[in-house]
Amino acid sequence: MSTAHALRLIAESLACERGGRLVFEDIGFSAGAGELVAVIGRNGAGKSSLLRVVAGLVPKTSGTLSLEGGEAEKSAPEHMYYCGHSDALKPSLSVRENLSFWRSYYGDIRLDIAEALDLFAIEHLADLPAAYLSAGQKRRLSLCRLFVSWRPVWLLDEPTSALDVATQARLAELMRKHLDEGGIILAATHGDLGLPPSQTLTIGGA
Repeated sequence: MSTAHALRLIAESLACERGGRLVFEDIGFSAGAGELVAVIGRNGAGKSSLLRVVAGLVPKTSGTLSLEGGEAEKSAPEHMYYCGHSDALKPSLSVRENLSFWRSYYGDIRLDIAEALDLFAIEHLADLPAAYLSAGQKRRLSLCRLFVSWRPVWLLDEPTSALDVATQARLAELMRKHLDEGGIILAATHGDLGLPPSQTLTIGGA
């Protein structure tokens, strides 16, 4: 694992169109190591689309996006985890197999699979097919992906969705640790993340 204390994620005048419709425009922010940016706004305002643009999954219509201080041989998206509404699990694979796939995909091994599952108290489910998990368990498994490999920028879309109060508190603790290690978090949310944001970015009016 590497630290990322010189990182800065910079967006200027970003705009995005989907299906010929303008989703958002003129969005800008600058977030450095150790900063949490809370992205807020009404449903449909474009919070999820912004995260997907930053992750490189959706093309921006205009504007610039850059990541300063990263590893020169890697693109900006290769420094990022995107954790969206979909838990992105293969239902026929076991909990362990799903996490093993993501660790192989991302590389830069951080924790072994058992340690990552233990973070969210689902290590006892390691051999169970993902199809049998509850919504909350699927969300916890999805979040475990953040810890099997090291990527300094986390893009989290409603990260507390389907989590009970205790697990929300655990996630907040782990987010704080990531920030303390020099990471950056951009989180779209309607609720309390469990720790104060460094800045708040409002899309389409609150």
